Amino acid sequence: MSHANARLTPAGRFVMVERIEAGRPVAHVAAEMGVSRTTAWRWWRRYRELGRAGLVDRPSRPLSHPHRTSPCVETRIRIARMLSRRGPVWIGHHLSLAPSTVGRVLARHRARLLRECDPVTGLPIRAARASAARYEHPYPGSLIHVDVKKLGRIPDGGGWRAHGREATVTAKSKRAPIGYDYVHTAIDDHSRLAYAEIHDDEKGTTAAGFLARAATFYASHGIRIERVISDNAFAYRNSREFKRVAADLGIVQKFIRPHCPWTNGKVERLNRTLATEWAYRRPWTSTTERAAALPAWLEHYNLDRPHLGIGGQRPIDRVNNAAGQYT
Repeated sequence: MSHANARLTPAGRFVMVERIEAGRPVAHVAAEMGVSRTTAWRWWRRYRELGRAGLVDRPSRPLSHPHRTSPCVETRIRIARMLSRRGPVWIGHHLSLAPSTVGRVLARHRARLLRECDPVTGLPIRAARASAARYEHPYPGSLIHVDVKKLGRIPDGGGWRAHGREATVTAKSKRAPIGYDYVHTAIDDHSRLAYAEIHDDEKGTTAAGFLARAATFYASHGIRIERVISDNAFAYRNSREFKRVAADLGIVQKFIRPHCPWTNGKVERLNRTLATEWAYRRPWTSTTERAAALPAWLEHYNLDRPHLGIGGQRPIDRVNNAAGQYT
């Protein structure tokens, strides 16, 4: 992917070199494309040497690291960490090294944080993120994340967010429980295009119907769902109805590893954004009022809201870009 300040994408560079290949002066083409003659010459030279592959950005990391900590010193740091179970400041002091150097070495070798380990034995005692590297599927529909967000229903007239906790506590003994709303959510791994529905439960039949309607929604944007990933809830792993709908749609089911919710992190982040920007954005006077605002928020999320995870683009931008690449 081109950096944020790049004038041309690989597709724009190809247009530029095509014009130069047609015999037009390099200076004229460079002026039309808004780049310098040096830039135009560079991309043309790479195109002549490597073809289309030469128009893709090269990694900016250096080929060598002459000042990198030596393997011998790194081994001493790792042994000191294993024997002492102390942090970078203590290890750096005893090895005459900068604490920042020790921290970088430990991070490079993925040493577990001290708070995640038993202080006596040094063995890991807390769950750790196993998939440290972020992943992203190459095109829309390749993977869809699904989940359910549970929200407490709002009594008519508003709850504690509208009237304060004291009023709610006073009336608590007089009010029968009103239950929960279950917001079924789905998000495309590549484009972050999102879809959500509110239901009264999270049963398998409800989740199956949601999957079918989500497939229709994504199909309206030219996206066919190939895979769907979820946690190990009964509605996804054991429901015959959900499995049947997935099979009828040609969708392959995938499941996260137990106790590793970050594998399904994109929909977990959607649930958090949904709660912050819609469900708890302002005090609602009823559950119905809150539910009525969901479609407008989803439209804003998909069409207007910049997404940091995809470089500040909107989800619909990624959908359209992908459609242009595969047509």
